[in-house]
Amino acid sequence: MDKIFVTRSSIPSLEEYVEEIRPVFESHWLTNAGKKHEELIEKLKKYMEVPHLQLVVNGHMALEIAFEMFGLKSGEVITTPFTFVSTTNAIVRSGLKPVFCDIREDDYTMDASKIEALITPETVAIMPVHVYGNICDVEAIEAIAKKHGLKVIYDASHTFGEKKDGVGVAAFGDASTFSFHATKVFNTIEGGAIACRSQEEEDRIKILRDFGIVTEEITTDIGGNAKMNEFAAAMGLCNIRHVDEWIVQRKDAYEYYQEKLSGIKGIKLHHVQDGVQSNYAYFPIIVNENEYGETRDQLFERLLKADICARKYFYPMVTELDSYKKDYDAAETPIAQKMSHRVMTLPMYAGLSHEDIDRIAAVIRK
Repeated sequence: MDKIFVTRSSIPSLEEYVEEIRPVFESHWLTNAGKKHEELIEKLKKYMEVPHLQLVVNGHMALEIAFEMFGLKSGEVITTPFTFVSTTNAIVRSGLKPVFCDIREDDYTMDASKIEALITPETVAIMPVHVYGNICDVEAIEAIAKKHGLKVIYDASHTFGEKKDGVGVAAFGDASTFSFHATKVFNTIEGGAIACRSQEEEDRIKILRDFGIVTEEITTDIGGNAKMNEFAAAMGLCNIRHVDEWIVQRKDAYEYYQEKLSGIKGIKLHHVQDGVQSNYAYFPIIVNENEYGETRDQLFERLLKADICARKYFYPMVTELDSYKKDYDAAETPIAQKMSHRVMTLPMYAGLSHEDIDRIAAVIRK
C-alpha cells in the first residue's frame, strides 16, 4: 500500500513547463526582473485583485522586506505564537521584539480582543497570521491599529486567492506577505510576494530586494538579494492557469473529510469561516484526548504506522521552541499552547483521492 504524504506539490505537465521556459533558454535572461517575472506580477495583481504587488525569492524574505519597507528597525511587534517560526524569526532578524498575543479557539487566529493590553510606547506594528485558510478579524485589528498609529503587516501565506465578504485577502492591512513555497496552494517552487498600498512602496520593494540598487551608479539602501528567477516565475505562470481547478479538487477532499470524519467524539474538524471564499489549503483536526481516548501524539503514531503522514502543525509553537523558550513563557498564551498540543493537519492536496481519505478515516475511527 502506498504511503500517503501530508501534502503533494501541484505542478503542470512537463510539456507545459518546458514550453514556458523555452523563451528563457532562447534569451539567456535568467534573473533580474526578466519577462516571465514581470508577466507573473501582472497576472498575480489581477488574480489577487490588488494594484501593487512585487515578487521576492521566498515568503520569509517577504516578511523581512515588509519591515524594512516601512522603516521599522526597532521596537515591539505584536504577533502570534501559533505560526511557523519564519514569522517570528523575521521580526527578530529585523531588529524588532516579538510580543505574543493569544489566539481564538474557534479559528486559531490572533484574538483581537487581547491586542490593546499588549500595546506599549515601544509598539510599532501588529503582525497577525491568517491560519489554515482562516482569515483574522481584520476589521477589529484595523480599528486598533488606526487608534494607536500602528502598521499592520499580515502573514497571509495560508490564504492565497481567498476573499472575505468579496474582498481579496491581499487588500487587508498596510501590507500582506505571501509564500509561494512548493507546498502551498499556489507555488513557484520557492518564492513569495508582498502586496502593498502604493506605487512608492512597490518601487521601494524593488530596491530592497536588489541590494538597495536604484541604478547602476546609485545605491540608496543596504539591501539584500531577494530576487525571484525566471524559472520560478515560469512555474508560477503555469500554475496560475490551473490553481482554480486545483482549489476545486481541494474542496472536494475537504467535503469528503467532513463526511467521513463527522460525529467522532473528541475530534474537532475544520470549518470554513462564514463569508470566506476558501482555498482549502489545510485540513486540521483538534484531538481532545479526554473524549477521544487517545492523545494527538498517539493518533499521529498510529497514522504513521499505517503509512499515513500527518503533521503536528504548529507544534511546538514558537514560544516552546529552543530558540525562544528561554525568553518567553508559553503559558502566557494558554489557548495557543493547548491547541498546539492537540492539533494535527491531515493530508490535503489537489488530487487526494476518496480512497486515500477512506484509509485515513478508518484509522481515526478505530
